[in-house]
Amino acid sequence: MNKLENLTKQKSLELPGFYRYLYLISGVLLVAIGVIGIFLPILPTTIFLILASACFVKGSPKANEWLRNHKILGQYIKNYQDKTGLTLRSKIINVIFLWSMILLSAFLFTEELIIRLLLIGIAVGVTIHLMMIKTKASKDN
Repeated sequence: MNKLENLTKQKSLELPGFYRYLYLISGVLLVAIGVIGIFLPILPTTIFLILASACFVKGSPKANEWLRNHKILGQYIKNYQDKTGLTLRSKIINVIFLWSMILLSAFLFTEELIIRLLLIGIAVGVTIHLMMIKTKASKDN
């Protein structure tokens, strides 16, 4: 165990049990919202997973390690916290999925022009944000 993990574990154990459980429950709820955000482009997945990680650091270092090492969810956190960026393939998949869900929502689930414009504006903003994130080399290369 490195120095940071040891310090984190000590700090979480210093909290009274009630607060540790409160942080743990909050972390679980934030992970659930983050997972929903994978399928709903309006919810930003990464920020909810980062907040969940912060809660887990205080409430349960084991849960934080589980989240960071999770096959799917861990990549959201690691890529953000390590500032390593996204692969080109990941960016393309995210943009295609984003636009598919936004257009589906805008034209099948609402008749309101203002909501359609708002959804398309959100998609434009998220697309710009994704394109501005550093592009890293694929592991396949």
